[in-house]
Amino acid sequence: MKAANRLSDGRNIGLQQQRFQREEFRACVRALLMTPLMSPADDDFAAVRRQAEALREWFSREAGWILQVEREGARLYKRPGNLSDAMRGLPGYDRRRYVLLCLACAVLERADPQITLRLLGERLLELAAEPALDFTFTLEAQHERRELVSVCRTLLGLGVLHRVAGDEETFVQAGGDQADALYDVQRRMLAGMLAAVRGPSTWIPEEAPVTLEARLHAMVDEHVADSEEGRRTALRHQLARRLLDDPVVYVETLDAEASAYFFNQRGTMAARLCDAAGLVAEQRAEGLALVDEGGLLTDVAMPAEGTDAHVTLLVAEHLAAGQRQRRKDGAGTAQAHVMREHDIADFLHEVKGQYGRYWRKSAREPGAERELAAIAIDRLEKLQLAVRKAGVVHPLPALARFAMGEAELRETRNAPAQAIDSLFGPT
Repeated sequence: MKAANRLSDGRNIGLQQQRFQREEFRACVRALLMTPLMSPADDDFAAVRRQAEALREWFSREAGWILQVEREGARLYKRPGNLSDAMRGLPGYDRRRYVLLCLACAVLERADPQITLRLLGERLLELAAEPALDFTFTLEAQHERRELVSVCRTLLGLGVLHRVAGDEETFVQAGGDQADALYDVQRRMLAGMLAAVRGPSTWIPEEAPVTLEARLHAMVDEHVADSEEGRRTALRHQLARRLLDDPVVYVETLDAEASAYFFNQRGTMAARLCDAAGLVAEQRAEGLALVDEGGLLTDVAMPAEGTDAHVTLLVAEHLAAGQRQRRKDGAGTAQAHVMREHDIADFLHEVKGQYGRYWRKSAREPGAERELAAIAIDRLEKLQLAVRKAGVVHPLPALARFAMGEAELRETRNAPAQAIDSLFGPT
């Protein structure tokens, strides 16, 4: 009896250890998807080091992404499956700020283990003066110093810089010799900043790509084996990257070869990805979405707290309700319910009396509706719930999940097996 009890206890412990390993692995997958450049200061770094071998194998097999885990940090080299998506990028960054970020990294690459904010700015000015850049930057105006500080704070957040002493805001306000900050440069984190297959500096000027699209492809294009298996693997990696990175993958955005593979394999792919990342698959005629029910595995949550999120939800419901009404009236999907940007601003002006008391003070000011409308449209585009073309907002199929209305019961017992509802909404 005692031997049987010990055997049972051993099995329970073994099962608990297996469960812990699975849960820790899933937490690490989610953490790396959200923080592909991870410093030792991150809460999940210790677990990522423990699970490093299994994580490397999984990311390589499922998405073709390389994972490097060292004592100084971890880097998941995520490469997007859709290079034409303009909604990616660091919050608040435009072309000018990206140029400053690249120049700052170039300065740090040549710097000593420690550098001051002022010295970083001075050396950045020297690089910015290169005529080929066609770029103008000085540290004379306060707004330019603030741009430099914004870049430094990005690098601080990524773990590339570590503040030793000083204050950036004093540098912005005063700009004098006494206003400065001192940083440690984390070389390992700096080396992991660029997630490209080939660095831009490896091209000679005569052979360098000219257009932005050509440059993007040149940096991330990977070797594909010239065989049927090689092409299938490349397709699977491309689709897995989009499913892990994008809110939803629409079939209409895929070419014929990718679409055929997607229809045949999406169920199996979704099951594997969902199991490892803790997601839930929603498969419909128009595409597939891997949803995080906790709302944590996303850059833009919806619904969420705050004025911007509330306004976005109101606009989403309004667009979706109009889309549903058109379907009930027989308009079909060919003529989707579209709205111009100023119409959305007018709608927000109308509902401000009902919901404005929940918004921040500045959002209740006269004329604030235009700014709120722009914010809402931007968030809907990032979530791939709508697309903006020439000032007109077109709802996408997944927006139907936010349509509020009475439940509609339909008999489906005798429906053909191949019939599939439209994505997140009624047909």
